[in-house]
Amino acid sequence: MNEVSLSKIENMIYVIRGQKVMLDSDLADLYGVETSQLNRQVKRNTLRFPEDFMFQLTSEEFREIQKIKKMVDHYGGHRKIPNAFTENGVAMLSSVLNSDKAILMNIAIIRIFTKLRSFLLLEKGLSERLDKLESGTNKVFKVVFERLDALEQVVDAKLPSKKKKIGLKDS
Repeated sequence: MNEVSLSKIENMIYVIRGQKVMLDSDLADLYGVETSQLNRQVKRNTLRFPEDFMFQLTSEEFREIQKIKKMVDHYGGHRKIPNAFTENGVAMLSSVLNSDKAILMNIAIIRIFTKLRSFLLLEKGLSERLDKLESGTNKVFKVVFERLDALEQVVDAKLPSKKKKIGLKDS
C-alpha cells in the first residue's frame, strides 16, 4: 500500500448534516478503484448501507463541497451527485471491497475518525473547564469590587468634609 498522509485523509472528511463523512470519489481514490466500481458494490449490498451509513448529497450540499474542494477532474467534474459515507459506512465498505489495499485503507480511515472524535471530546472538556474558570473568576472579581466599594465608603466617611484649597486666593 502506498503511504497516504493522515492530513490528506483528514482533508477528505467533511461535516454534512451534522455528521463527519467522506465522498465516494475520495474513498475510491484512496482504495485505488473507480468511483463507479465502488458505487456498484454498494448498490449490490444495499442492506449494508442504511441512511445513517451512507446518503446521497443534495445539489446544494454538493455545490458547497465543490466550493470547498474546488473539485475538477479530467472528465469535467462529477457526472452525478456523490454519495457520502459516515464513519460506519466507511467501516462497512471493507466488507464489500475485498482487496488488501481497501482493507488497510479502511483501517487508516477509521483510526482518523477515532482521532477526530477524541479531539472533539478533548476540546469539549477544555471548553467546559474554561467556562467554569470564567464563572469562578467573575465571582471573585464581584466580591473584590464590592469590598473595594465598601472600603471607599468607609474611607470617605472618616475624611474631613472641609478641605483647605491649595493655590492662589482670589481677591
